[in-house]
Amino acid sequence: MSNANVSSAATYATYPSLRDRAVIVTGGASGIGASMVAHFARQGARVAFLDVQDVAARELIDGLKAEVVAEPKYFRCDLSDIAALHDSVQRAIAALSGVDVLVNNAANDERHKIDEVTPEYWDASMAVNLRPQFFMIQAVLPAMKAAGRGSIINMSSIAWMIPSTGVPVYIAAKAAIVGLTRTLAHECGPHGIRVNAVLPGAIATEKQRRLVYTPEYKAEIMASQALKRDILPEDVARLVLFLAADDSSAITTQSYVIDGGWV
Repeated sequence: MSNANVSSAATYATYPSLRDRAVIVTGGASGIGASMVAHFARQGARVAFLDVQDVAARELIDGLKAEVVAEPKYFRCDLSDIAALHDSVQRAIAALSGVDVLVNNAANDERHKIDEVTPEYWDASMAVNLRPQFFMIQAVLPAMKAAGRGSIINMSSIAWMIPSTGVPVYIAAKAAIVGLTRTLAHECGPHGIRVNAVLPGAIATEKQRRLVYTPEYKAEIMASQALKRDILPEDVARLVLFLAADDSSAITTQSYVIDGGWV
């Protein structure tokens, strides 16, 4: 199944409100995160991203030089280290002169079996897939409150809705993100800060193609989706742009599924 039904001449929205906005993306060096970084930069936003993939980060920045006004800024950060997370966020805010948008994207969907999960594995998974989402929000809130505005987008997944198997700890984290989004939307709303979640389906990233996107798995996806095409990182990035822009200024506490009609 190809993407031939997606027009090569398709044009997409430009959001004037994103020009010169300060955006922080976690896990921005590759996959969906890299697409988000590129899309925000092309909108004229000032972008910083946190990751541990130095080579991929440099390649992303170099690849954007010719087409963006401001190069994205990369901060190496192990998000499981909360002290390092807070330090990186403060350095990113200083470099961007503020923060208007946070995209909590970083995650690791490593496959695992129930009987193989130890307390240590559980904690390590939550330290990547759930805990940073809360502490990233905690870290940006003072600047957003001072500005009286902000858009926070938390990346969840349809995995807990299908439900998927073979990733129970990851799925627990992704389900929790929806609850976290809903409560923090009400905590942050009085300060003009919106909090929403995005729940991707099977996104055809380079990593997924390399590790799990077998012909058999793709056939399963296409049998489940209403749209018979790959859902790509840029599809997700364009939804995130909308939720970051002023065009969605009345939207908060919501969860947006982008899965080609799987659930």
